[in-house]
This record gives sequence, structure tokens and C-alpha cells, in this order.
Amino acid sequence: MANSHLEYHLQLLQHLRTILVALGEAEQVPEENHLLFLERFDELLSLLPQNPLESQYLGQDLMCQVITRYPQIAHLVPRDLLWFFGGDCLHYMPDDELDLYQALEERRYEAEQHDEPFDWHLEKQLLSAPDKGERH
Repeated sequence: MANSHLEYHLQLLQHLRTILVALGEAEQVPEENHLLFLERFDELLSLLPQNPLESQYLGQDLMCQVITRYPQIAHLVPRDLLWFFGGDCLHYMPDDELDLYQALEERRYEAEQHDEPFDWHLEKQLLSAPDKGERH
């Protein structure tokens, strides 16, 4: 189950990389710095599957840099990636969103402890539904 969780975040990183490449192709950023940034991003993509814990700091750094260096696409950074890498990334999330992700993480942990399947998307929808406290 932890493997599918990592795979999901790798897919989100690939999607974000596609956006970053498109940004460079549209000549919206200085090319040289952008290419160096993409190299570091690719380094994260290759290191993360091999050693997720040691890749956390690089992931935190890169997510924060995406938001500060490319403010025009900051709204496109998947919130799940900010939570996944944690640390300084959490400064870009409001308290209510942090509470949502904390509850989601607790549900995922509980499901793993009981060897139960866990659908991140479904649980996220359930937790963020406006009537989440009014289940019948």
C-alpha cells in the first residue's frame, strides 16, 4: 500500500514536470536557470523511488522553489505534493487544509495497520465534503 502511495506522488511530480517544461517552452522563464532547475527536478524523480526518506529535503526545497520561482503556476502545484514533502511546504497551506490532510493521513495509517485498502481520492472527497460532520 505504501508503494501505491509513493507511485501516486511520483505521478503528480511527473505532471508538475510537464507543466514546468511547458512553461520553459513558452519562453516564460530564463532558459539557463530553468534548465538547471529541471535537472534538479529530474534528480528528485530518480532518487525518490530509491530512497523516499532521504529525498524529502530535496522535495521540500523544489516544491518551495516552484512556488517562489514560478508564481504564475503556483496554483497548479498539487496540494498533495506539499503535504507529502511537508516541512517548509506546509507554510503554503492554510490551517483548514492542514487539518484535512492530517485527518486523511490518520485514516490512511489506520487502514494500513488493519491491512485494509485505502482510496486516497475517495477519502479526501469524503473528508472535504461540506456535510462531512452530518453522516446518517
